[in-house]
Amino acid sequence: QVQLVESGGGLVQAGGSLRLSCAASGSIFSINGMGWYRQAPGKQRELVAGITSGGTTNYGDSVKGRFTISRDNGKNTVHLQMNSLKVEDTAVYYCNAALQLRRYSALEAYWGQGTQVTVSS
Repeated sequence: QVQLVESGGGLVQAGGSLRLSCAASGSIFSINGMGWYRQAPGKQRELVAGITSGGTTNYGDSVKGRFTISRDNGKNTVHLQMNSLKVEDTAVYYCNAALQLRRYSALEAYWGQGTQVTVSS
């Protein structure tokens, strides 16, 4: 069974740091893009950061300069280092990956179950 499993969320004070990790497991032929999204109560899910298989990154405007995304292709993992956290970063963070399950199959989008990040003032 293919799944994305997140870890690293929690409660932190404003100005602090957290590191999120996401591991893809199961029968996977290859992984294309990976990324992190977040959804705060009453708001739409938004892109936080993305990274291609080649390492090209992109970030949401609100996190540029504070968050860093990275991946380990050998371990099928993606990480999100979050520094200088603000109260408005509070949300459920979801890992996303475009997976190719078999050699000639199309890419499929998979989501993790979400991990809560709460930033207190």
